[in-house]
Amino acid sequence: MKAPTRNHGFTLIELVMVILILGLLAVLIAPRLDPRDYEARGFYDETLALLRYAQKTAIAQRRTVCVALNAGGVALTIDQNTPPDLICDGPPTLPNPPRGGNGLTATVAGGGAIGTFQFTPLGSTNQVGNVTISMPDSANITVDAETGYVR
Repeated sequence: MKAPTRNHGFTLIELVMVILILGLLAVLIAPRLDPRDYEARGFYDETLALLRYAQKTAIAQRRTVCVALNAGGVALTIDQNTPPDLICDGPPTLPNPPRGGNGLTATVAGGGAIGTFQFTPLGSTNQVGNVTISMPDSANITVDAETGYVR
């Protein structure tokens, strides 16, 4: 006697259910894949890294590093004068991050908006209070006045 043969494969009901589940997942996940979210996070990370680099450069070179915030992003200028005069009068040493910084603003705790601040050779800022940089579509960056710590 022959053993009964079994059919291998999917039934029509199983195939329709898989297609429905994939369609439902696509509808729920597709809105989360907005490229603007990734660009905003990338700009945040680059700005954070640039500010940390500015603070470390000020300490390592024992020079003042000026941070300029504008609509295009962030630009750093290192004081080239010897001895340092705490004035960054040259062209920007490091250009803006490649992504735009539309809506980038900075405020000082207890004060108003500022366009520039400096990291001193000791690593602290020249501001009395903490500097808060508001990022569009992202979290804020805070620079501690006393230590220069960027978070």
